Amino acid sequence: MTTPRIASREDWLAARKALLTEEKALSRAGDALAAKRRQLPWVEVTKEYRFETEDGEKSLADLFGPHSQLIVQHFMFAPGAENGCALCSMWADNYNPMIGHFAARDVKFVAVSRAPLADFQAYKARMGWSFDWVSSHGSDFNYDFQASATEAEFEAGEVQYNFRTTQPFAPDMPGASCFARKDGKVYHTYSIYSRGLDRLNGLYNYLDIAPKGRDEDDLPFPMAWVKRHDEY
Repeated sequence: MTTPRIASREDWLAARKALLTEEKALSRAGDALAAKRRQLPWVEVTKEYRFETEDGEKSLADLFGPHSQLIVQHFMFAPGAENGCALCSMWADNYNPMIGHFAARDVKFVAVSRAPLADFQAYKARMGWSFDWVSSHGSDFNYDFQASATEAEFEAGEVQYNFRTTQPFAPDMPGASCFARKDGKVYHTYSIYSRGLDRLNGLYNYLDIAPKGRDEDDLPFPMAWVKRHDEY
C-alpha cells in the first residue's frame, strides 16, 4: 500500500466528493452498457446437450425449471480432479445466498463442470454448498461455450476463449453463460469470461473499497493468495 496523504476532514471531504463525481459517471456508463448487453441478439441453441443432475439426466431446457432465464456458471472441475478450482470456489462461496433472489427475478442459476456428477459431490458437501451443480460429462457443452479446451487444442496451445484465439492455461477455464427460453426454444444470449467475471464476485467488490484494495500487485499472479475457505 502506498503511503497515504494525511489530510484534514475538510480536505478529505473535498477529495471524496471529487471522486464521487467520477464514481457516478462510471455508474451511469455501467447502466448504459448493461442496456446494450440486454439488446444483444439471441442465438437459438439447436444442439441437444444432456446433463447429469441429482434429479437424473436433463436437457438444457430442463435446467430452467419453471423460469424463462438461465445462468450457467462454468466451474473448473475436470474429470479425474480431486478438488474444484480454488478460484472458482471463491466465486462459488457467493452463490448459496443468492438462489432465492434469482428465483424472484425469474432466473435459474446452476454451476456446470465436465467431471461426472459423482466426482464433485464430496467436494460440494465439504464446501457446504447447496446450489445446483450439474455435470456436462460426455457432451460438447463446455467446449461449445468456450469453457474447456479439447485435448488437441490444449496440446496445440490454441483455443477460442474470451472471443479470441489464445493459449489455454488449463483444460477447463472459468466463465458464465446466459440463456433464455421462449416459445419452447432455448437461446444463448450472453457469455462472459476472464476479468469480466470480477463483477460477479462480491468479495472482490468489497476489497475494491478497502484501504489496500485487492493488494495483489506484488504476487506472482493476481489471485495467488486465494485458497478454499477451509484452507486459510
